[in-house]
Amino acid sequence: MTSLREWRERLDDAGLAGSFLVRDLDDGTELALDADVELPIASLVKLPLALATLDRVRRGELDGAAPVEVAPGRVETPGPTGITRFQHPARVAVADLVYLSTSLSDSAATDALFDLTPPPQVAAVLRDLGIDGFTLRHRMDVLMATPAEALDGGLRHDLAIGTTGPGGASPIAELDVARANTASARSLAGLLAAVWAGDAIDAGVTARLRQLLAANVHRNRLAPEFVSDASTWSSKTGTLLNLRHEAGVVEHADGGRFAVVALTRSRVAAAAQPAAEIAMGRVARGLHDELRGR
Repeated sequence: MTSLREWRERLDDAGLAGSFLVRDLDDGTELALDADVELPIASLVKLPLALATLDRVRRGELDGAAPVEVAPGRVETPGPTGITRFQHPARVAVADLVYLSTSLSDSAATDALFDLTPPPQVAAVLRDLGIDGFTLRHRMDVLMATPAEALDGGLRHDLAIGTTGPGGASPIAELDVARANTASARSLAGLLAAVWAGDAIDAGVTARLRQLLAANVHRNRLAPEFVSDASTWSSKTGTLLNLRHEAGVVEHADGGRFAVVALTRSRVAAAAQPAAEIAMGRVARGLHDELRGR
């Protein structure tokens, strides 16, 4: 059995501080590392946005087939996907925007959805569904407008690392827990539990959201540890400067289902950190295996 201290040391060796939680979705037991720490969630905000949008479509407040005019993102730097990279306007149905936002992490699609359901309204829908622990304050376009984004490579990460205080305060608004969209590993696990194992949300809504998360194209972080012929992995990632996150559910052929959430900050001033990605996956898998083996 590996102690929680040893898991923290493995993260530290990779330059990470992390908040992790693994929960058995059938009996509620869990293993956690600092799971109640509130952190900026970057693109993980697309998970509650998808849930709120799908629920509003179900209630007839939105038409999933209605076309929406979406401005092109015209982003040319590596990373962004979908309409965010388009050079010309596009007309996309609401339901397809949910797919682009959730499965491709297309931030232009996300902001088109936020135009329909602004962050405060998303938070209100979550409360109505009995899901708490999320603070939603802003759209995605502000993430691309941070002063740090105007800098090159490692300088962006130096700024992010050097200006973030121990309590999560930062002059960069999107890294500051008092100004960013935030949640904890525990609140994200609670949302996943509601989607996979709860009965408070319409079954059609949860089924569609599970499909969208299973179709996630970003599979370099936790997926290598959880995808096999005997298991499926459905998730959403979030990345901003020195933040690397993922929240998902692994479903085993024997019927076992586990929510797995990993939220991390890096102290290494580099955008490409394969060692950090590997460490996140191994710590998450180790906690999962220990819980599953009990």
